[in-house]
Amino acid sequence: MKYKSIGAFEHGTPENLGVIMLNLGTPEAPTPSAVRRYLAEFLGDPRVVEVPRPVWWLILHGVILRIRPSRSAKAYQAVWTDRGSPLLDVARRQAAGLRERLQARLGDNVRLELGMRYGKPSVADALGRLKAAHVRRLLVLPLYPQYSGTTTASTFDAVTNELSTWRWLPELRFVNHYHDEPGYIAALAGSIRRAWADRGEPERLLFSFHGIPKRYFMAGDPYHCHCHKTARMVADQLQLAEDRWMVSFQSRVGRDEWLQPYTDETLKLWGADGVQSVHVIAPGFSADCLETLEEIDVENRRYFVDAGGGDYHYIPCLNDDPAHLDMLTALVERHCSGWPETGAAAACPLALAESA
Repeated sequence: MKYKSIGAFEHGTPENLGVIMLNLGTPEAPTPSAVRRYLAEFLGDPRVVEVPRPVWWLILHGVILRIRPSRSAKAYQAVWTDRGSPLLDVARRQAAGLRERLQARLGDNVRLELGMRYGKPSVADALGRLKAAHVRRLLVLPLYPQYSGTTTASTFDAVTNELSTWRWLPELRFVNHYHDEPGYIAALAGSIRRAWADRGEPERLLFSFHGIPKRYFMAGDPYHCHCHKTARMVADQLQLAEDRWMVSFQSRVGRDEWLQPYTDETLKLWGADGVQSVHVIAPGFSADCLETLEEIDVENRRYFVDAGGGDYHYIPCLNDDPAHLDMLTALVERHCSGWPETGAAAACPLALAESA
């Protein structure tokens, strides 16, 4: 007996390789209501805030979401552009550049979609577009170089939660981290060298990473170690003496102790000590966003200068720098190794169609 296919799928349809590129997310607009929706989703994630749910729900909805959205909306307004959210604008350019590179190297059987862990474009929407493109092999690419349960693992949760509703699952691979990827280290070092060629070498270089509560690290999260390894490898490439660079952690909230030293306190101390020039880079962020453009480039600049410091320069994230996109392309190719689209069959679309 010959059965008919059901729904949009037809037997014999060529299979595709899919890549879903993911970042944290952003409000849809710099308004209190949009920020409230975003923060409710973000801070409601049990991977982000490890507090018993009933207790945290009362704190989040009874206090935080009544106060913080208005304050955060003002910060977003300061960095918002004609193209919208800086993070989303950069992410779209990253996706376009990576898609172009992958298709040039692997052919038209590669599909790439952009998703955000919180907000839009959502993980579900991005996966839905890949499903409609008959993706049978899927690589998940979170743009978090250093692994943390608060970011990378949360992304895994979102992807697998959506896939749990699919009848026919694709083969699945997941990029866990790339904090010590040679191409990533080289791209960071290159961005620093360009800044120094333009502005001269500073007295000190500060590697500022987003913080997490110290108890997460004590429970086994490797993020702290990954951050230090990234900074050490970049400093080695730049041949920096140990007294010329430092690692710090930013964006702490609440009363818990977070990873130390804190970025703001470090810059205040350096300013008070009369440090004449500081360059700050944020290697844990793959795209410039509120935490880099407002917190690092504006707020922490003020702390340093007001404390008595001299010249302050923020080195932008790698964003859609060609070296960054080339590194991500190589990373994707390696993680997809052995799949048909990356082998000899990739050069012959007819062979892929016949295999379907």
